[in-house]
Amino acid sequence: MMQKTTFKLGMVATAMVLAMGSAQAASMRWAGANDILTIDPHAQNHQTTHAFLQQIYESLVRYDGKYQTEPALATKWTQISPTQVRFELRKGVKFHDGAPFTADDVVFSLTRAGTAPSNMMSSVQSVKEVKKVDDHTVDLILKGPNPILLRELTEARIMNKAWAEKHNSLKSQDYAGKEESYASRNANGTGPFSLVAWQPDQKLTLKKNPNWWDKPKGNIDEVVFTPIKSAATRSAALISGQVDFVVDPPPQDLARMKADSNLKLIEGAENRTIYLGLDQFRDELPGSGVAGKNPLKDKRVRQALYQAIDSAGLHSRTMRNLSVPAGVMVAPMVHGWSKQLDERAAKYDVEAAKKLLADAGYPQGFTLKLDCPNDRYVNDEAICQAVTAMWTRIGVKTNLQTAPMAQFVSRVMNNDVSAYLFGWGVATFDALYTLDSLMSTKDGKTAAGVYNGGRFSDPKLDAMIQQIKVEMDTPKRDALIHDALKLTKDEYYYLPLHHQIRPWAMRKNVDTVHRADDRPMPIWTTIK
Repeated sequence: MMQKTTFKLGMVATAMVLAMGSAQAASMRWAGANDILTIDPHAQNHQTTHAFLQQIYESLVRYDGKYQTEPALATKWTQISPTQVRFELRKGVKFHDGAPFTADDVVFSLTRAGTAPSNMMSSVQSVKEVKKVDDHTVDLILKGPNPILLRELTEARIMNKAWAEKHNSLKSQDYAGKEESYASRNANGTGPFSLVAWQPDQKLTLKKNPNWWDKPKGNIDEVVFTPIKSAATRSAALISGQVDFVVDPPPQDLARMKADSNLKLIEGAENRTIYLGLDQFRDELPGSGVAGKNPLKDKRVRQALYQAIDSAGLHSRTMRNLSVPAGVMVAPMVHGWSKQLDERAAKYDVEAAKKLLADAGYPQGFTLKLDCPNDRYVNDEAICQAVTAMWTRIGVKTNLQTAPMAQFVSRVMNNDVSAYLFGWGVATFDALYTLDSLMSTKDGKTAAGVYNGGRFSDPKLDAMIQQIKVEMDTPKRDALIHDALKLTKDEYYYLPLHHQIRPWAMRKNVDTVHRADDRPMPIWTTIK
């Protein structure tokens, strides 16, 4: 039932893992621009964080190499009724501390993931209740039919209930509230690697779990991750051999790396769309110089900001062609994308943008603050610098404020932004993940609108999204997704910039598989 939907992988380029053969165990020295945000598996929906947490914690189901769901901590699932799915759990699995994995851990973890202040409610958004049948069987009682339940569950990571109780971590860490907890710095999962230590912004170390129920395809027995914010320092670390692998090599250094016989690059499209969000909630926009008004509530103003952006220039100059200019909020390998939707809504036109502002009552423009991360996406700060200049050119005097992702994301989640740059990867490879998290009216209690930083609200769009969640007829569901994405596009609720292309750079003795979700897999990696 739930596995029959086909998802296109589009332009993804992969490098196949070589057979391990007699390769000896190796340490994978990995570097990237930004650190993880937390160790708590339910506290932050952040791709870099997920890339490491999925090595430590596992879910009932996981993706294979072609992004199809396959058994993980569950070995079988049966649709008892449209709203009841029975999962048979894998026997003999142990947590890193030796505790046995049972149904109690599943009931606890899925309930925890769906309870505030969890930031992973989207992974269990359709689950009404989790019932224990016996020690190795659970029933998921759903709020309604769910055509992509298994895909959502890939992100619902399982903790040990007794461990969480012992360490006062029954609820998820409140990351937005700047809470620290035992689970935010320590871990006890069932995955292929266990946590040795994490020193934020310095080093994260994982070691191979010798008791893992599955077998790795590579030879990595240790992962040492070093966040290196400086682009020049990150490149130098790879070129000099201090690290083996860089997940986000600076675009300006790619030609140099390609010419280096000691290095190699693998490149592919990511399932991530880079976009600009706008505050469409507050009645008065802070610092705009316009008393009692929020210009961003006017569709004409949002369109003007969009038409002022030279997306072709961003693609060729700022991104050095490491992007695909976007007209829609989902990338080509995401179910629901279409070439028609991805065409730009309105062409780049500075004079047309100025006229739209004048028609909206802002002939002299206004002042706008643009928030931007400076260590998360490919050339994120450079993109924002370019947009700042483009908007200022039409009379919107734009002030840029940049910060590391760990600080920036809290401002977005706390709605302390006027305009902001963000990137959204689609863990389920289905457009509902984007629609529900970014376009639903934010209620602060469920997954709906959890990353709707501009807090716009459209009842018609909300109704479409609710129907998409339960529609089991694929053609009908696809039509709803198309209409919802088109409505978002037509109203300029977001300003999509591009779909990101992500090159990975590594020493020539590293063999791995490029992933469209930008999550390197040490268990599929061999270092010779």
